[in-house]
Amino acid sequence: MSSFSDRLAEAVRRKGPLCVGLDPRWDMLPRDFRETTLISRNDQLRRCAQLTTTFCRETLQLVEPFAGVVKVQAAFFELLGPQGAIALSQVIQTARELGFVVILDAKRGDIASTATAYADAAFGGCSIDGDIFPIWNADALTINPYLGRDAVEPFLAAAKTTKRGVFVLVRTSNAGSGLFQDLVCNGQPLYRHVAAAVANWNATTIGTCGLGDVGAVVGATHPRELAELRAALPNVWFLVPGYGAQGGTAADVKAAYRHDGLGAIVNSSRGVVFPFNRDDPEWKAKIVAAARKAAEELKA
Repeated sequence: MSSFSDRLAEAVRRKGPLCVGLDPRWDMLPRDFRETTLISRNDQLRRCAQLTTTFCRETLQLVEPFAGVVKVQAAFFELLGPQGAIALSQVIQTARELGFVVILDAKRGDIASTATAYADAAFGGCSIDGDIFPIWNADALTINPYLGRDAVEPFLAAAKTTKRGVFVLVRTSNAGSGLFQDLVCNGQPLYRHVAAAVANWNATTIGTCGLGDVGAVVGATHPRELAELRAALPNVWFLVPGYGAQGGTAADVKAAYRHDGLGAIVNSSRGVVFPFNRDDPEWKAKIVAAARKAAEELKA
């Protein structure tokens, strides 16, 4: 298997930089999914998880012509309990079968054996008496570096062993991100210190595409910082949230790309997956149209 960075580069070359985010919110699913006769409270949760799986699988098939990368948000599956965990596994498996590069968005961050367990669940799998049992089997995982180097190293080690990738939170797209990320330390904002650490972690993982396996999450809602960080991190993949429903535009994210057109994948979740009214019978056509529009905007 080739390196994560080279697999990601190939996906972007084939389909463009659009990354479709799967955030399956039950109250936003089409009416024909939500209007289901249920027997009991326990059965209701199980059935919701099954229908969420079906919706996500159908959505993946609809967007496959326009995107080579999908970001699966773990929280909305965990919300559905044990059956949601099964749904998450099934959706990731379907995405991989369709040829997507799969990012598990869980923003993990812990130390020692706990971090190793999170990393093994995301990548290599669970080892029991010498046998390996795949769990999420994602291509990449989002991680939170706030606990420091010893919290990041288990994820880096697991990613290297399994030829997977990580995306480290650097400059996020949410409105309150500056509370800590903009704090000045030794003459620079905190996010620049995190970026410098990412550059160091990434340096030993460069693939033939010229980019490495340790990426940075940098929001589309901060176009000035996007340009600044691209100059500082020429060999780092950017995962760019905030495009579409959060207000970021295709023009805002242009600074994230390198001159060769690589270097960034741009996530759209609600804008592509939920561009319809819940009662709209033409929801599939709306998803296709939204995915096509986003792909064309970002390629341009």
